[in-house]
Amino acid sequence: MSPRITGTASQTARERMDAARALLARPLLTAAYSEELALVRLHAPALRNMFKTMLGYSLIVESTFARLIKGPVSPDGPSRPARRPDNSTFIPATYTHLALLCAALLAPGTGEQTLISALIDQVRSDAATIGVQIGDTLPERRALVTAIGHLIGWGVLSETDGTATGWGERHDEALLTIHRAALPHLLARPLSGMSHPDDLLASDPQLVDQPRRSLRRKLVENPLVRREDLTDAERDVLSRERSELTRLLAENFGLTVEVRAEGALAYDDTGSLTDVSFPGSGTVKQAALLLLAELIDLRQPTAGTTAALGDGRVVPGATATWDEVDGALARLSAQHGRAWGTTLVDQPDRLREEVVMLLSDLGLATVTAAGLVIHPAAARYRAQPHAAPLTRAARRLVDQLELEMP
Repeated sequence: MSPRITGTASQTARERMDAARALLARPLLTAAYSEELALVRLHAPALRNMFKTMLGYSLIVESTFARLIKGPVSPDGPSRPARRPDNSTFIPATYTHLALLCAALLAPGTGEQTLISALIDQVRSDAATIGVQIGDTLPERRALVTAIGHLIGWGVLSETDGTATGWGERHDEALLTIHRAALPHLLARPLSGMSHPDDLLASDPQLVDQPRRSLRRKLVENPLVRREDLTDAERDVLSRERSELTRLLAENFGLTVEVRAEGALAYDDTGSLTDVSFPGSGTVKQAALLLLAELIDLRQPTAGTTAALGDGRVVPGATATWDEVDGALARLSAQHGRAWGTTLVDQPDRLREEVVMLLSDLGLATVTAAGLVIHPAAARYRAQPHAAPLTRAARRLVDQLELEMP
C-alpha cells in the first residue's frame, strides 16, 4: 500500500472518530456546529452502521442537522439532568416549560420565525388548558427564559433580533428563528402508547441478550462502570474480550479502557468528550476532590474492604458516616472558604447535597442511610502532594551522602 493511500485511510479514520465523538458529546448537531455537522454528513453511512452495531443507537442525518438517538443505559446508571447556566439542575417546572415550548413551536400555523411574546402567549394558553398556571412575575419569566435558552443551546431556536434574556428582564421584544426540521426528533422515543414519563427511561429489553453492546454502552456513557453493577454476562465479556473491547472503543471513540478488580473506566485523555469534567474548577468539584482525600485518609480502606448498601448488597468500598462527611466538609470550608466564596460555604446542607450528587453521578460514591460509600476507584483521584525541587546545596549534600554510603 502506498504512503498516499495509507495517509488517506488514516485521515478518514480520524474524521470518523471526530464525528462520532461530536455526536456523543452533542447528540443534536445543527448549523451552529457547522464543522462537526459537515464531518457527520460526509461519513454518515459508516457512522450509522457503527453506532447501530456498537451501541444500538440510531443516527438521523439531514441537510441541516444530525441527531443521534441514544437509548437508556441501565436503570441504575447515573442521571444526566438538564442544567441551567450556573450548572444547577432543572426543576420539574423548568421541564414543564421546555415541553410546552416544544409543543407550541410544533403547533400548526407556526412559521419559521416567531416573536417571543407570541410564543410565550401560546405557552401560557396551552398551560392553562392542562391546569398549569404560568404568570408574568420576574421569576416566572426567568424560568421560561431558561427553557428557551436550552432550546437555543440545542440549536432548535436562534435569536435573530433581540434576546430572550431581554424579554425576561424587561419585556423587550425578540425575534426567534425556528429550526423546525429538528423539532420532531428531540425525543428519543415516540410518546404514543406511553402512560407515564418513566416509560421514556425504561431499559431496552433487547440489551438483556446483548451483553457486548450493553457493556460498550455503559463504558461510553458512564464515567465509571462498577463490577458489581454489571450482569454476569457483561462481566464475562469484560473478562474474556477485554483486548477487543479496548481496541473498539479506542478506534471508534478515542477512549482508553482501564480495567481493575473493582470495575472499568473508559476515559478520554483530552477531556473534551465528557459533560462533567473531574477534577475541575469550581467550588463543588474542588470540595468533592478534597472530600475524597479526607475520607480515604479517615477510613484507610485496603484491598478487599467492603461496605453494606442497606438493601442486602455488599459492595467494594468504605462507608463514611454522615457525621464524618459533614465534619470533613466543615473543615474544608473553614480552610478554603475564602477561595470558595460564601454562596455554598454559608449553606452547608446545599454544599453537601451538590458534592454528594456529583460523586454519585461519577460513580465514585453511593448514598446510603448510614452514610456515603466511597468506591475504591475514588483513590484514582486522590490528590498527591508535589515535593518542592531540591536546592543546589541540598542536591550536593545528597550526592555526598550517597558517595559515603558503603
